[in-house]
Amino acid sequence: MSKAAESGTVPAATHKLVHLRASQINGCGVCVDMHARELRQLGESDERIAGVAAWRETPYFTDAERAALELTEAATRLADRSDPVPDGVWDDAADHYDEKELAGLVLSIAAINAWNRINATTRQIAGAAWR
Repeated sequence: MSKAAESGTVPAATHKLVHLRASQINGCGVCVDMHARELRQLGESDERIAGVAAWRETPYFTDAERAALELTEAATRLADRSDPVPDGVWDDAADHYDEKELAGLVLSIAAINAWNRINATTRQIAGAAWR
């Protein structure tokens, strides 16, 4: 599923930023660790990686990345509001991504949320794969 999501034209770094943000929200230490490492391998700065947790308050992200991060938060926190993904959130993302790209982002968000839940349920330990 992740390969299909990332096969389009959305930059790899955007997918990894999305993965990192959803993993932070879900408290999945394994995925936070893994996606921060992947972002470093893609050449992302420490400022951008650390800034994902407070992306609204940092200057490190493009408008398109901000739209993807906002969509990620809405789709990850479905139960937090009566309108889980407000039209404004979707419309902002649609201003930056075409239909195929939006489909890839939604699939990417769904995939990382599934992995977060698998890892949390089975109590995976961050960094274990890197030891």
